[in-house]
Amino acid sequence: MGLPGIDRPLRTPQVLALDLSRPVTDAPADTPLARLAAARRPALREVLDALEVAARDARVRAVVARVDAPAESWAHAQELRAAVETFRASGKPAVAHAQSFSEAGDALLAYLVATGFDEIHLQPTGEVGVTGVAMVQPFVADLLDKLDVTADFDHRHEYKTAKNLLTERAFTEPHRESYDRLVASLHDQLLDAVAGGRGLPRERASALIDRAPLLADDALHHGLVDRLAYRDQTVAAVRQRAGANARLVPLTQYRGVVRRRQWRPGRPTVAVVHGHGAIQVGRSRRSLIGPTMGSDTVATGFQQAIRDKRVRAVVFRVESPGGSAVASDAIWRAVERARGAGKPVVVSMGGVAGSGGYWVSMGADRIIAAGSTFTGSIGVVYGKFVIRGLRERMGITTDEVHRGVNALMHSGEQPFTEQQREQVGAFLDRVYDQFVDKVADGRGLERAYVHDVARGRVWTGADAAERRLVDELGGYREAFAAARRLAGIAPDARLRVRLLPRTSLSERLGLRHPDGEEARAVLSGLSRLARAVRGGEAAQARMPDWIEHVRSDRQRW
Repeated sequence: MGLPGIDRPLRTPQVLALDLSRPVTDAPADTPLARLAAARRPALREVLDALEVAARDARVRAVVARVDAPAESWAHAQELRAAVETFRASGKPAVAHAQSFSEAGDALLAYLVATGFDEIHLQPTGEVGVTGVAMVQPFVADLLDKLDVTADFDHRHEYKTAKNLLTERAFTEPHRESYDRLVASLHDQLLDAVAGGRGLPRERASALIDRAPLLADDALHHGLVDRLAYRDQTVAAVRQRAGANARLVPLTQYRGVVRRRQWRPGRPTVAVVHGHGAIQVGRSRRSLIGPTMGSDTVATGFQQAIRDKRVRAVVFRVESPGGSAVASDAIWRAVERARGAGKPVVVSMGGVAGSGGYWVSMGADRIIAAGSTFTGSIGVVYGKFVIRGLRERMGITTDEVHRGVNALMHSGEQPFTEQQREQVGAFLDRVYDQFVDKVADGRGLERAYVHDVARGRVWTGADAAERRLVDELGGYREAFAAARRLAGIAPDARLRVRLLPRTSLSERLGLRHPDGEEARAVLSGLSRLARAVRGGEAAQARMPDWIEHVRSDRQRW
């Protein structure tokens, strides 16, 4: 027997209202700092789950959504769009409204989500500012020169471009080739979404994007929107279509129904382990800069999944540009142990899962990425900043004593010696070889082939799937479907989802950090910044920090 009002008609029809005027969040809000950062922002999985339940809820007759700024990444936008299309498959209408596809957040991503709805309504004073896809790469070599700072870095291999941001003044040929392909892939996906969602020939969609930004009247004339209306007019029209007495139910209210359905006892359990942010040794932390993925925290989540007999499979959500190679390898081992214990692991990649983010993923039974996910970047970078010149200009002097030829190897006072540079090169070769070997083993590919598609190159999820670095395109929905198959759970069985690792009440209240040090989560950001200034101290399997800055060319940089 289902919950009251579920899967059977009731007298009061409902319209599910989604407020996507702020980007969805994905990382779990498990501390006060995280909850503050996510204030008034809907969680991605809450929206996805609500749409799935609403499709089967006989009370819900339609969905109306405000889509001014629904997502900060292409992957989130594509997941939202796919969920709306799945809801529409139930035969119920879905209508999107935006004040303008140009002012709040990223116009391209907002319109990308909107194309998944039956109708798009636009405020009469708005515009469709979807002008294309661009990547702008800053280089800071001249700035470092002016500061008398030397970036003494090396990498493996030519497409591992994180070093280039510090040492070059423009694209190298491999750098340009890689970025040009990323932009081309994303542009193709944009054209497919606009053409498919709006029922336009692909060439026509391309021509309209080249003419943008388009004012509201022009956008209506060319079929990019269906109606010019204010938000209250759109809501009134959807409610009228749903029934004269239809009640508007916001997501914040409807999610109670969703949670009751998910947590009924006796259902097969699938664990979700999150890995968000730069990868580091130790505990996951949250700071003013953002979250980090700690190897100890993620490994604890997998260990709890192994010990919990109710857990049938693990969905590992990865959103990371990489980080410490050592920490990445520790997480890779945790995935291996879970698989060895009979718990299938499915990786669901978010907007970026490259370098160390791919390292932690490559051992899973199944890897699922969005078409726009930035992944691959199978390579390594290592180095330090030599700040002696800057220090002396600032009037700061130092002195030192040491024992050992390499005691000052990581010091920011001097560049690497030739001997040390050879040691760094040998170290990078070893880490890169380990990376490639594990990709080949985990993906069942020839090593020579992996090296050919690796060499530090970043791929979109769509291109990575063609090169067998990922198995399937999709998001949470496809990841849970894969987990069902691998765990032998019926496709129509409703799951109980368990978020791991479990934390204590004091940790959830923010009274104590998991490693026992108060306020450490806030201070870790300052600590990381200080380490960055002091110079690198560990090999980094990491993508450039600016790699995520892919926006329409109207975006402010």
